[in-house]
Amino acid sequence: MSKSSCRYVINALGKGGETYYTHCQDKAELNRWLAENKHRLSMDDLKIIDKNKHPLLKWLSFKH
Repeated sequence: MSKSSCRYVINALGKGGETYYTHCQDKAELNRWLAENKHRLSMDDLKIIDKNKHPLLKWLSFKH
């Protein structure tokens, strides 16, 4: 079984109600995608999931 090549999963809402769902391989690609699409995104509705993050750290960084 091969390991997935994407590390970050981005789920966001646009200012016009659009839904964005994409994958990035590394932090540089993530930052580049965010910089290119920042003007279209509602930053309050942006969710970035790090698939390599330890499960205990995911639990400790839970937002209310």
